[in-house]
Parts: sequence; C-alpha cells; structure tokens
Amino acid sequence: MISAVAEKYQLHPQTLRMYEREGLLKPSRSDGNTRLYTDEDLGRLEVILELTRELGVNLAGVEIILNMREKMSVMQAQIEQFVASLNLEFSRNLHPADTESRNSLMRVARAEPIQPALLAKRKPRA
Repeated sequence: MISAVAEKYQLHPQTLRMYEREGLLKPSRSDGNTRLYTDEDLGRLEVILELTRELGVNLAGVEIILNMREKMSVMQAQIEQFVASLNLEFSRNLHPADTESRNSLMRVARAEPIQPALLAKRKPRA
C-alpha cells in the first residue's frame, strides 16, 4: 500500500502519486481502489530514487532512462534468443570432428575470449 511504501522509502505519499501521474510507476489497484505495489514496482521505484536522489536526474530524464532500460532489456532478450537459435543450428550442422569449432562458437555466444591457438588450429572445410 502507498503508506507502507512511502514510509519504507522515506517519501511523501504525494510523491508516489506524482510518479504515477507522470507515468513512472503503475501500481495495480485493489477492488477498493487502493494502490498495490509489486516487487517489480518497488524495484522500479528504487531506480527512480537512485536517479533522482543520488544522480540528480530530473523526472523527464528519469522517464527517458527507464524507457531506454526497457528497450535494452527487450533487445537483450532478443539477442539471447538469437544466439540460442544459432547455437542450436550450429550444433545440428557441425560434424562430430568439429568440436573445437563448436566450443569456439559457444565461447563467442557467452562472450568469452577465444584463444589464438584455437584459431590457428582450425582447418577450412572443403
């Protein structure tokens, strides 16, 4: 509830209402129209407070940053899905003798460095 959240984060309830009006927070509502904050809402509030209190970002800047973070999360999920599908496709098409190549691809997918010795050993397939 708004009073518990306001107390926990040392905010005035009107500040939480303002964040909601500005579209920064979207708490759900009970049947009695009481604002209910989820763990996700509280995490978002913590980011808002860090940006405003610690970094001095205004609410317009907070909105831009939160939107960018959401877009980046979506993009990260898309990249992870793409890498997983690539790994699956490579694992289907690589011959058993190509284990070094497969291991190199897995390191690339996990953003691990490939040792130059592995690249030098690799023979082109005909």
